[in-house]
Amino acid sequence: MARKKTWLGINKDTYERTNLKGGTYKWKYDVEYVGNKYHGNSIMAAIALTQLKRLDIDNAYRKQIASWYEKGFELYGDKIKLMRIPQNCDSSRHLFQILVDERDEGILALNNQEIYPGVHYIDNTVYSMYSYADGTCPTARYISDHVISLPMHLRLTYEDVETVISAVINFVNRK
Repeated sequence: MARKKTWLGINKDTYERTNLKGGTYKWKYDVEYVGNKYHGNSIMAAIALTQLKRLDIDNAYRKQIASWYEKGFELYGDKIKLMRIPQNCDSSRHLFQILVDERDEGILALNNQEIYPGVHYIDNTVYSMYSYADGTCPTARYISDHVISLPMHLRLTYEDVETVISAVINFVNRK
């Protein structure tokens, strides 16, 4: 119980949501009650302070990766919706998210090619704690059911991004 309370009330921590054999991240979990967020410690803070020196360089590379994804998907707007960043916003682009039909099948198809996307947004009314409000947020539910966070880390190469783009396009064009 104490462990769940320190993890936002989520019933599984990151390690419990990982398939250790295949490395597949299992994003499905439940929020059973209100919890708190107690994540950091002094070691993490020390590492973060040293990484601040690289923030501008790292953010620039994330923006480059995002532009590769955007260019790769630009002809597929009818099947792959991009989560756009507002023009007046300077985002770090730590996530690159798309909306596709049959999201869960898409994640499995990518996993079969050793590509491991994530789901970083789930409509709160899906969780048992907020189930009383089910159906009250149709736009949030639509996004929750269709969003995929594509790989977005600093070790991605142009070729890696091209591989992800091809896999997503192959999935949406499979029929």
